[in-house]
Amino acid sequence: MGITTTDDGHIPILSSDHLSNPFSQLGLDLSDSDLRETAYELLVGACRSTGGKPLTYISQSQKAAPGVERSPSLSISPSLQRSLTLAAASKVKKALGLKSSKNGQVQTKKPVTVGELIRVQMRISEQTDSRIRRGHLRVSSGQLGRRIDTMVLPLELLQQFKPSDFPNQREYESWQRRNLRILEAGLLLHPHLPLDKNDANAQKLQQIINGASNKPLDAGKYSEQMQILRNSVLSLACRSKDGSSSEKCHWADGYPLNLRIYQSLLESCFDVNDETSVVEEVDEVLELVKRIWVVLGMNQLLHNLIFSWVFFNRYVSTGQVNNDLLIAASNLLLEVEKGSKTTYDDSEFSRASTSVSRLILGWAEKRLVSYHDTFYSRNIGLMRIVVSLAVTSGKIMGKDVSLDDFIRSSVRSAFAQASLQAKNTKMSSTNQQQNLVPLLSIISQEITELVYAEKELYCPVLKRWNPRAAGVAVATYHACFGNELRTFVSNINELSPDAVQVLLAADKLERLLVRTAVEDSVDSEDGGKGLIQAMAPYEAENVIVGLVKSWISTRVDRLMEWVDRNLQQEVWNPKANKEQIAPSAVEVLRIMDETIEAFFLLPITKHPVLLPDLISGLDLCLLDYISKAKSGCGSRSTYIPTIPALTRCKKSSKFQGVFKKKEPSSRTLHKRKPQAGTMGGDIQQYCVRINTLQHIRSEMEALVKKAINHLRNSNTTHVDDINKGLGKKFELSVTASSEGIHQLCETTAYKIVLHELSHALFENLYVGIGEASVSRIEPFLQDLEQYLEVVSITVHDRARTRLITDIMKASFDGFLFVLLAGGPLRGFTRQDGDLIEEDFKFLKELFWSNGDGLPDDLIDKHSTTVKSVLPLFHMDSHSLIDQFRRFTVESYGSSAKSRLPLPPTSGQWSPIDPNTLLRVLCYRNDETATKFLKKTYHMPKKL
Repeated sequence: MGITTTDDGHIPILSSDHLSNPFSQLGLDLSDSDLRETAYELLVGACRSTGGKPLTYISQSQKAAPGVERSPSLSISPSLQRSLTLAAASKVKKALGLKSSKNGQVQTKKPVTVGELIRVQMRISEQTDSRIRRGHLRVSSGQLGRRIDTMVLPLELLQQFKPSDFPNQREYESWQRRNLRILEAGLLLHPHLPLDKNDANAQKLQQIINGASNKPLDAGKYSEQMQILRNSVLSLACRSKDGSSSEKCHWADGYPLNLRIYQSLLESCFDVNDETSVVEEVDEVLELVKRIWVVLGMNQLLHNLIFSWVFFNRYVSTGQVNNDLLIAASNLLLEVEKGSKTTYDDSEFSRASTSVSRLILGWAEKRLVSYHDTFYSRNIGLMRIVVSLAVTSGKIMGKDVSLDDFIRSSVRSAFAQASLQAKNTKMSSTNQQQNLVPLLSIISQEITELVYAEKELYCPVLKRWNPRAAGVAVATYHACFGNELRTFVSNINELSPDAVQVLLAADKLERLLVRTAVEDSVDSEDGGKGLIQAMAPYEAENVIVGLVKSWISTRVDRLMEWVDRNLQQEVWNPKANKEQIAPSAVEVLRIMDETIEAFFLLPITKHPVLLPDLISGLDLCLLDYISKAKSGCGSRSTYIPTIPALTRCKKSSKFQGVFKKKEPSSRTLHKRKPQAGTMGGDIQQYCVRINTLQHIRSEMEALVKKAINHLRNSNTTHVDDINKGLGKKFELSVTASSEGIHQLCETTAYKIVLHELSHALFENLYVGIGEASVSRIEPFLQDLEQYLEVVSITVHDRARTRLITDIMKASFDGFLFVLLAGGPLRGFTRQDGDLIEEDFKFLKELFWSNGDGLPDDLIDKHSTTVKSVLPLFHMDSHSLIDQFRRFTVESYGSSAKSRLPLPPTSGQWSPIDPNTLLRVLCYRNDETATKFLKKTYHMPKKL
């Protein structure tokens, strides 16, 4: 049926718990005491004997009232006089969920009969009880067997009593006025059938009632007043719907008088000495009470409704301490709801049930709109009763009671209280660590606890009526916290520990809320998708990601500005530190290291995901540094001279004369000799730049290793996350540093050879037609050796070999340039080939340095081109011309047989390159070459 037991806890009392009577006011001065006495009179009359003997009366008073004649000793109403005995457990209590008394038996003290019990419970004195019984005996005289519903009891009693039946005239007049008011209520104000206002009998009755308020009614049996009263009352009471006279009298079955009288009777079920307890003899009491249904027009449905209200009202009015009363009210109301489904066109029941349900629902709603304040672990069972009352009341009223509204309202209230409590706790806390916790983080923890309480306490109750109760609750918590979170996020300007802590707490809370919603909706049609979709995501992780990216961007921008500002002031001084690197590079790497450290100190869980952004930003900073570090230094091509056009060597007696006047030593041919200690200032700066880029490249490896260690120490990181987190590992700057080192090494090498030593190479080496022997390579080697010493002591060992190799390559290129594009002041004979090869050997030996320099295989590798070209200087001119013709025809086809075209200059020297062969011929100092060039290309013998 319903609930049979509950917790020991109680429902808190609200200031608005006072309940009005649902059956409205009667419109007369009738007190509860008046209604109780009228109800008791009815009960005694309904239970009077219907046997064949006249009923007599036994006074329960020790002494009869003065002037009252004693009657023979015969008991009235065997039902009322039935002795109370040890009885089995109450069926009524069991059905309503009420507990029996602890001793399980009735005390042997008074009252000892059912009638006596009811009298005591209804607060009817023995004197009044004696008078009522005496009156019923008088009424019954001569009317043996007359049913109670065929008489108007107040009218009959008015005729039976005289002032002498009462202790004094005042009590008699009060009793008379009560009965007249009952007649007025039942026949005029609340009649069973609608009454015509112009009804003559009604007017007469009203006149008599009004007159009796000033002067007592002459109640004599044959008085004129009494005859008019009797005729009017019976005429009004015996009306029927079709207008005919009815044997049955309707004087107490009009709404709401009948319900108020019946309510007074049902109140007798409660122990007068303990107003929260139902008497053990409730079954016997109700058996007698139901005998007046015929007079009051009651039925089981109305009985259940009024009894439900009586229990509910008694529970509220007695301080809500006996939960059994609320259980009984709920169970009875469930029966009312079941019965109401089959009840049609019963306006009396409809009005009564609506009134009762409205009051019960209002009371229940006040508890449910803030059920977090009302119910807790000890009284959670009461919540089931209150929800049942609310839902059942709503059904009776034809109203759909939405538990969703209660859940949302209570959750909002609980959230507001939790927020206020968190704020007060934080403000009043003397714990320094507690004060450091952001308010929203505290609130999120409070909400977490509320959610667990929701799942464990409230949702199991609510799910009986609303399967999605938990989902609605967590969705409301989600919305409440979301509103606070959005306000918080809108005020975040930068990543801070507080911001991250709040966002991580929000993300954790949201995961709990979503998981709870999913678990709660697993059996629903959509698996909770609709509910979850309605929960606007916090996107806390995205906010954190955005803040971290902003943090990264800010750090990168600041570093970019630092790089630009400091590189403008960098002087690339090799003496700035022992590593001979730029101080700016040391600083930028230190800042990067601190940035990575700071990144991993951020209290986030997305380090592997966001690290690539940081690495990428730092990579761009390094790329910018590297680009600026090598900018303005030029490249290899910057220092390679323009290859002059093909020309014939110039035979000039003037030149030869000047040449012959010079000292034979090659040292005298130097126009500018580098000074020790001051030479190569630019070159040293270039070396510092090379060292700097090499240092950056090495430190990038260290930064990557540090990042890997941080990732490995992260509890949330796996092996796959490490590889993912590293991204491309400074891909841009690694490439740029390698390219920069290569570019700077080449640039430095060609700057040394083709610029710094251009005087020894281009201006002195082999200058003079046929005079190669007097301008050999030794001066160039001496100067070059000094630069190599500078490089050796300046450049880091990891870049030194590369730079010296590039210097060697530049030297080889410069050597070939002199031989093949040295200008018209140079001319060689076949005999000069030996000394040229010897000079090249000296050049190679300089880089070999007796085994302390470059390895043989590296020297051989880069000397291949020179070694392939040098044999051309040993060849006779006829052979050179034949070879030139053959390779030209191979390059240009048969058209070149008739006329040899002028091959373009590619700069890629080779013994099979027509341009290389032609240049050897141009610098060949003999007649054969001169004639061939004159004939073939019209080159003059003298220029």
